[in-house]
Amino acid sequence: MPEKLSVRPLILAVLCAGLALAVLYVILSAPVHAPKPPDSLPRLVLAASPKAAPSVAFSDAAGRRHALSEFRGRTVLLNLWAPWCAPCVRELPALARLSRSIPPSKLLVVAVDVGRGGPDDARAFLAGHGASALSVYIDSDIALVRAFGAYGLPLTVVIDPAGREIARSVGPGDWSAPDAVAYLKQLASTR
Repeated sequence: MPEKLSVRPLILAVLCAGLALAVLYVILSAPVHAPKPPDSLPRLVLAASPKAAPSVAFSDAAGRRHALSEFRGRTVLLNLWAPWCAPCVRELPALARLSRSIPPSKLLVVAVDVGRGGPDDARAFLAGHGASALSVYIDSDIALVRAFGAYGLPLTVVIDPAGREIARSVGPGDWSAPDAVAYLKQLASTR
C-alpha cells in the first residue's frame, strides 16, 4: 500500500505541470501579445493570428501610386473613409490629432478616401472637416475595399512593421482619446 500512496502525489504533480503548461500555451499564443484594446476603441478587434496585409496600390495627392509594403518598418493605421460616410467624417479629426500625437516613424496614419473623388476633392474635404494634418490618399477604384473585405465604413486596420494585419475596427473610433493614443504608442513601440 505505501507504494500506491507515493504514486498519487506524482500523478498530481504531473497533472499540475500539464495544467500550468496549457495555461502558458494559451497566454503565449494570445493574439499579437498585445494588451486588450482601450475602452475608447470598442470595435478594435485583435487578429487571432496576424496575416500579411494585401499588396494593393492607391494614389497620393500628386497621383503617385503607393503600396502598403512601402511603409514596412513602422506600424500603420490604415483608415478607409468616404465623404458620404457620416461616421467616417466624424472620426477624421480624431485621426488627424492621432497623427500629430505619435511620430510617423513609429505610427503612420494612412487615411484613404474610397469615395471615388479626386485628390483635390479629398484635400478640400479633409481641410473643411478639421483633418488637414492627414496626407491625401485616394483609392478611386476601391481596390483596398475589395482587398480588405470591407463591408462597412469606416474600416481601420492596424498593420505591424512586418506588414501583417494585427487588428481591425469596423465603424468609428475615438482614435485621439488619451487611452487610445497610449495604447497605440505602446503597440507601435513593442513591434
